[in-house]
Amino acid sequence: MELPEKMSLESLDIAGEKRERLKELLRAAFPEANTEDKIDVDQLKRVLGEWVEPPGPERFGLTWPGKAECMRVIQQPSIATLKPLRDQSLHFDDTENLFIEGDNLEVLKLLQKSYFGKVKMIYIDPPYNTGKEFIYPDNYSETLETYLEYTGQKDGEGRKFSTNTEQSGRYHSNWLKMMYPRLYLAKNLLRDDGCLICHIDEHEADHLQVLLSELFGPENNLGEIVWDKRNPKGDTTKIATQHEKIFIYAKNIEELRNDKGILRRSKKNAKKMLRKARVLFSKIGKKQVPQDLKLISEKYGLPINLNQYKAEYTLDDANDEYGDWLMRQDISKGEAPYKYIDESGDVFRTVSMAWPNKKKAPEEYFEPLIHPVTGKNCPVPERGWRNPPQTMKKLLAEGNVIFGKDETKQPERKYILRENMDENIPSILPFGGSDDSLLKEIGVLFDNPKPLNFAQNLIECLSGKNGIILDFFAGSCTTAHAVMQLNAEDGGNRRFICVQLPEPCDEQSEARKAGYQTIADIGKERIRRAAEKIATETAQKNQGQLNLNGGTPLDLGFKVFKLAPSNFKIWNGYATHPHDKNWREYTQAEKEAIENELIARLEDHIDHIDKASTPEDILYELLLKSGFPLTTAIERRQMPGGTAYFIEDGAMIICLEKKLTLELIDAIAQERPFYVICLDEGFQGNDQLKVNAVHSFKSGLHAPTQGQETIFRTV
Repeated sequence: MELPEKMSLESLDIAGEKRERLKELLRAAFPEANTEDKIDVDQLKRVLGEWVEPPGPERFGLTWPGKAECMRVIQQPSIATLKPLRDQSLHFDDTENLFIEGDNLEVLKLLQKSYFGKVKMIYIDPPYNTGKEFIYPDNYSETLETYLEYTGQKDGEGRKFSTNTEQSGRYHSNWLKMMYPRLYLAKNLLRDDGCLICHIDEHEADHLQVLLSELFGPENNLGEIVWDKRNPKGDTTKIATQHEKIFIYAKNIEELRNDKGILRRSKKNAKKMLRKARVLFSKIGKKQVPQDLKLISEKYGLPINLNQYKAEYTLDDANDEYGDWLMRQDISKGEAPYKYIDESGDVFRTVSMAWPNKKKAPEEYFEPLIHPVTGKNCPVPERGWRNPPQTMKKLLAEGNVIFGKDETKQPERKYILRENMDENIPSILPFGGSDDSLLKEIGVLFDNPKPLNFAQNLIECLSGKNGIILDFFAGSCTTAHAVMQLNAEDGGNRRFICVQLPEPCDEQSEARKAGYQTIADIGKERIRRAAEKIATETAQKNQGQLNLNGGTPLDLGFKVFKLAPSNFKIWNGYATHPHDKNWREYTQAEKEAIENELIARLEDHIDHIDKASTPEDILYELLLKSGFPLTTAIERRQMPGGTAYFIEDGAMIICLEKKLTLELIDAIAQERPFYVICLDEGFQGNDQLKVNAVHSFKSGLHAPTQGQETIFRTV
């Protein structure tokens, strides 16, 4: 038996071991319950649905009045649905893109079952806390009610979403109260290798970063980007701000790191640099007038025949001309060092091979390199070479070590541009352009949208070529536009989900004058017009060969859904009590009023489907609440005795017939589905028919697989 070097005199700390294991689980699954490496038991209980009043003294972390209430809001299920709007959609049956009009808190709740762990990237530009935006519902416990009254779908007191001024007394708290539940629910939708990108200005940047670290865990902070907008604010008595911050968090940083292309971007000018080098390299060996002589002659207008001075164009000439050209280009710091052309025509740069650490390298890292011409030892870096002798020999054999003219210069490593066409995303991104001309070209009016190219570059760097991109503060739908444009350019298969509140356009705005009633209307129209523009440009590029019907290879459509009350009446067993008192204290008249109210509700609930609901409305609500995405393939099939909808090639069958027959039930059973849903009213009160249906699906004669029964439900 192998003994430890030092024997502990203490027994195993069982509780301590369990705490450490629990902390590891919490860090991965519930980072909000792990504060300063301590377990917040009360917060864990709230996360799991057990309400705990906040204690007196709080632990370290961001807190504000109403924070504990946020967890109650998160836990409250939505009783709404998403109704399809075919007439506002584009290629409804073929597309995998979504636009959802509604309060994003309710929408995020509704997406939990169908999209849990399926979103690759969340890209949001939330309303900044300037006091001018519609940012939160007045009553968090009635978000759907507030939204329905706000959008005119329900009679009531005319409740509206409120602005948030600094004079409100809870200026920061109100904004955080709006953001916390949305970010919490949105994180659930991310894949393990997914990430969040969030724009923010100076008003709430500090608070937002602490909030994101609490929700995602500080270890998943990928860093912040400073967006230099190159246009300082002029209406300030403080430092003129000309930047915004962009916070980026991973769902699980280890999973994200498995994708080697993530967090890197293409060198913007690399292809142009390679093209220029090819042109210059092709001139080598040909006779021509030296470039410097040409320039002098043109500058001073010399009356001489330059052809008599023609000389053979050399590699040195190519490098001189390439260097002059490079200095005139607007290139990044990561591109500028690639200023040489080698004997093979490759563009390259040189990099020091010195040991990067302050401590001295091992002795073997000091072996000198021999100059290939003089045969003498070259200088060795003070702390040694970066690589061991074996690697240095490999670099020499591959021609990736650059020597000076003699042995006095320290050799450097050669990096070839075509092998290094991308670079890490830097923490400062300068971009001062606007999309005014682009939006004017496609006829869309919107103040201060995210620049398309800027958004496109961020999505490209962090999403890969596949996956769902979610924007639940969609605005003018720059994110949707960027996704479609990227797919057209690189052949990707990204899909978007955009969510936008139908916030009214200002009466005096140009958008309102142009006929746009809400910001949601602007977003939908932008997607349509952007899709048309991309389709035209792509067709021209591909000489007219383009599939414009959505789906692969280029999906330029989108399904529109609208937040609405459920198609099914929700039972409420509580009568309106005139007074808060014991039943025995009510008068006979009050008791009768309560009893009549309950009887009326019972009678109203007999027909529990909204009469205004269409079969498609009901179909998509059942689809969503059964855990199927809104873009799931649906086949409407005529069967003996009626119609049925086949979901995912018949994995689930939904029948909305209001008069079922045994013939139709048997026909459905013979399809061997895993799951069947029918309307309860389809049995017309015929209990025997319902018993026969249950027997037909549970008999095993038509089981989807051996030993597994079809699950049968009625609604």
